[in-house]
Amino acid sequence: MDVHHLIDELIAREGGYVANPADKGGPTRFGIREAVARAHGYAGTMAALPDDTAAAIYQADYWTRPGLDAVAALAPAVAAELFDTGVNMGPAAAARFLRRALNALNRNHADYPDVAPGGPIDATTLAALKAFLRVRGAGAETVLIKALDALQGERYIALAEQRPADEAFSMAGSRTGWGDSGRPLPADPRRRIGRSLHQSRAAGLSLSDVRAVARRLPDGGRRRDPG
Repeated sequence: MDVHHLIDELIAREGGYVANPADKGGPTRFGIREAVARAHGYAGTMAALPDDTAAAIYQADYWTRPGLDAVAALAPAVAAELFDTGVNMGPAAAARFLRRALNALNRNHADYPDVAPGGPIDATTLAALKAFLRVRGAGAETVLIKALDALQGERYIALAEQRPADEAFSMAGSRTGWGDSGRPLPADPRRRIGRSLHQSRAAGLSLSDVRAVARRLPDGGRRRDPG
């Protein structure tokens, strides 16, 4: 896993200086907010933030500190997904999604014990990940990424519902995107999971896996009727 390649792709995707009034986080450059840049000792204007400074911040805050190097040693594609999620939603959210997904996919504790749903990526999380990879075999990373994708999508929908201004960002920023070929993510998380299921049959994502992940969504993945 080449984290520098991931960061280069991220910086290219994030673009240069952006000051969107709908973004409550304020102006950014390469996706880095001013408060984060200042915390890392940058004193210049945000419009002039060097790309190598942005790259160093991304590696320190979103790869090294959250422990993704240890994840990458076991499951590089999962580490890349968690890096992307951490950039968009925060490393704590990425760690929480990993723990929830691993718990949902352990087949009622038959494969390995549950881990605490909150907290960082620690030794217990890595042990659960290692067990999951061993039990599920060649398609394990794809199965886990689909579960992570479903949890992330549900969180984006919840944020957009709570704050309509966030709808402007619901399709932006993600390495893999919300939907397939740029299509929007369905508002019902079950449809997102179902689409993932259809695409992942060869990877071994079973209907029981889909139902297990759906149970980790708010109200068990059941559609909430409007009004």
